[in-house]
Amino acid sequence: MRSTPMRLRIVAPFLLMSLSLAACTGEKEPDESDSPPPSAEEIAYHDCLKEQGVKIWHTDYGAPRVDKTQPMEKVLAAQEACKDKLPPDPKPSPASSARMAEAREETACMRREGVAWYPDPDPVTGEFDDRGLTRDQLRSLKTEHAEKMQLCVKGLGRG
Repeated sequence: MRSTPMRLRIVAPFLLMSLSLAACTGEKEPDESDSPPPSAEEIAYHDCLKEQGVKIWHTDYGAPRVDKTQPMEKVLAAQEACKDKLPPDPKPSPASSARMAEAREETACMRREGVAWYPDPDPVTGEFDDRGLTRDQLRSLKTEHAEKMQLCVKGLGRG
């Protein structure tokens, strides 16, 4: 009987270590702590917003954020005043060839449905590129062309 407790004392640490290593190898959802720290440009931009009277708060990981309880006019005016300090957009992630094919088919479907001005997808990301659309066109996509969009997106198995 004495050999069993002795074996447990020898084997238990190895068992615990292997269980903890197995738990560490599983993939996890990314969270805010996985994000890189704020850049100097991001900090300078938020400092400028603060100088304009906008309330700024910091996440647990130090990333500055605009307090969304403030009047939108105040925030927009501050953003306009600080636009020269706005950090550059991060480089977009290229879409897979499958995603690009889906985006092109969505565009072709919308055009077949009579929305001739429906934009081509962004050539890098495959995302809907609304930069060339008017406000009326954007509004019509949500109203009179909403059923056509649903048809085209569902036809691709994404809706």
